[in-house]
Amino acid sequence: MQRRKFLQSSLATTAALAGTVSAQGSTPTDSFSGKRQFKLRYGPHIGMFENSAGKDPIDQLKFMADEGFTAFEDNGMKDRTPELQSKMGETMQKLGIQMGVFVAHKIYWSEPSLSSGKKDKRDEFLAQIKESVEVAKRCNATWMTVVPGHLDLRQDMGYQTANVVESLKQACAILESHKLIMVLEPLNFRDHPGLFLTKAAQGYEVCKAVNHPSCKILFDIYHQQITEGNLIPNIERAWDEIAYFQIGDNPGRKEPTSGEINYKNVFKYIHGRGFKGVMGMEHGNFKVGADGEKALIQAYVESDSF
Repeated sequence: MQRRKFLQSSLATTAALAGTVSAQGSTPTDSFSGKRQFKLRYGPHIGMFENSAGKDPIDQLKFMADEGFTAFEDNGMKDRTPELQSKMGETMQKLGIQMGVFVAHKIYWSEPSLSSGKKDKRDEFLAQIKESVEVAKRCNATWMTVVPGHLDLRQDMGYQTANVVESLKQACAILESHKLIMVLEPLNFRDHPGLFLTKAAQGYEVCKAVNHPSCKILFDIYHQQITEGNLIPNIERAWDEIAYFQIGDNPGRKEPTSGEINYKNVFKYIHGRGFKGVMGMEHGNFKVGADGEKALIQAYVESDSF
C-alpha cells in the first residue's frame, strides 16, 4: 500500500472513531463526579476499577464508559482467550470505547534480541507480530506496543540500531495491509536498566529510519520524566512520529496530581495540538479500594480542566 493511501485511510478511521466517541461522551451518565465529557481519550486498564465494578472485564468496561472514559488499553490482551478478546472488542464497540495498545511480542528484559541482529530472534519477533494481527482484529485494536529489548553490549550502537531498524521494517510489511501500527516505547533506566530504547529522540531517529506509517512512538510520560524530563519540548520535537501516549506520575507511577508532573499543562499542550488518539492510563492507584478509584477519577477531572 502506498504511504499516502495508508495515511488517508488512517485519518478516515480516526475521524470515524472521533464521531463514535463524541456521541458516547455527550450521553448523560451517572458517575462519581457527575456528568462529564473528558477532552482527551484517557484509557484505563483492567483492575483499575475492580472495587467499584467487580472482577469481570466486561463489567469493568461498562463502568469505564459510565464514568466518561472513551478509551481502554490492555497490555495482557494477547494472553486472553480468543473468545474473550472478541467479546471485549464487541463490548467496546457498543460502548464507544476505542481500544488502545496491547503488548505485541515477548520482551527480552535482560538479553539482546532485536539489537543483536540474530536471525532466530528476528524470526520469533516477526512470528509474534503475525499473531498479534489476529488479536488486533478480534478486539478492534489499531496500536500494539513493541519494545526492542536489551542492549547488545558486544556491538557498537550504530550496528544495533541498524539491526533494530531492519526488524521493524520487516514487521511493517506485515502490519501495513491491516492498517495496524506498532508503537515503540522508550523506557527509563531506573525501572528497566540496560534496554536499547530509552529516549524520545532515539525513538524518533529509529522511526525516521524505518520511514513507515506502521512504525511510530509510544511516548510514555512517566518514563520520559525519569529519563530526561523536558516533557513538552520533547513532545513537540517528536510530534510527527508520536502515535500514542501513556500516563503515570513520578515518583510512584500513580495517577496525575500524585507526583511532580504538571499534567494539566501537559494535557493542555497535547489537546491543543489536536491529538485524537489514546492516552493510556498505565499506572496504579494512589489510594486503595473504591475510595481510591473515586480519587483517581477526580484526579483526571482536575487534570482535564484546562
